[in-house]
Amino acid sequence: MRERMQKQVKVVTRLRSIVQWAFFIWTVGIGIRFAMFITSAERGTSVPLVSRPPGVEGFLPIGALTSLKYWLVSGQIHPVHPAALVIFLAILAMSLVAKKSFCSWLCPVGTISEFAHKLGVKIFGCNFHVWGWLDIPLRGIKYLLLFFFVKIILIDMPGEAVGGFLDAPYWAVSDVKMLHFFTRMSLTTMAILGILIALSLLFKNFWCRYLCPYGALLGLISLLSPFKIRREAEGCTACRRCTAACPSGLAVHSATAVSSPECTGCLTCTAACPERHVLAMQPAFRKRPLSVWVYPAVVLFVFFGGIGVGIVSDHWQSSLTFADYQRLLPLVQQLSH
Repeated sequence: MRERMQKQVKVVTRLRSIVQWAFFIWTVGIGIRFAMFITSAERGTSVPLVSRPPGVEGFLPIGALTSLKYWLVSGQIHPVHPAALVIFLAILAMSLVAKKSFCSWLCPVGTISEFAHKLGVKIFGCNFHVWGWLDIPLRGIKYLLLFFFVKIILIDMPGEAVGGFLDAPYWAVSDVKMLHFFTRMSLTTMAILGILIALSLLFKNFWCRYLCPYGALLGLISLLSPFKIRREAEGCTACRRCTAACPSGLAVHSATAVSSPECTGCLTCTAACPERHVLAMQPAFRKRPLSVWVYPAVVLFVFFGGIGVGIVSDHWQSSLTFADYQRLLPLVQQLSH
């Protein structure tokens, strides 16, 4: 029975890898489709090669935060890039319900980060660790970045300014500018990305652990999640395999419930635990162990359910037409400065 349970847990962690890479490929597909749409507009065709994929707005988290402010102030979802807010709210809901699961199950950057540190192990034989005295202040960087964005957008920006920004051409072509970030990289951009990739090869989840303000926000919200990694102390043999396996370096072996904002709900620790029903992801109100499939089902249901609500409520497609993009594209270069 114990072996069967452990096999199920390991199958779920493999499922996470499948979900991660499937979502990554889907994301790349969205980018390619959007590039084809913009190419049509640049060539002046009367009809686009493909329709514009609203999912591309998931690459606009700062704009989504501005849209959130507009929604809270006006009670309306701005029509130019509504999918940005819908995706943002779906991800926030994931953290509220199911820990910081977006980071470990869906985030394309998280997927690349995991791949990088695993590749680093193959190249160097191990990942290196930042000194303990330096690790904590470095982790604070992402919270400082989060505070900066929250302050200037949610706190300091007046409601009229928010509406003006979302009505401006700059916001209208923000998706095009993001596309150009990837397709027309400057030497500075390539150098910065190269440094970040190198650091990710050497240090496990370097970007996610130290620099990502998005992950910082999701981690803080995840503190309210009913789901947590919970340890049954009586059956625990203190082998510390869970702690050794944890990508976030958390002391899982000594916690009754892992409440850290650094926990991403990846289930790696549960797969490493050799004991049955000692370590599991489950809510506090559930005393009996849940099926290992419940948590992944909740993660995917909340995200895709949120997207579905946005589609059904007609807050998914942008109000911008193909003709609008053709009119705005010549302005992209000057709006980038």
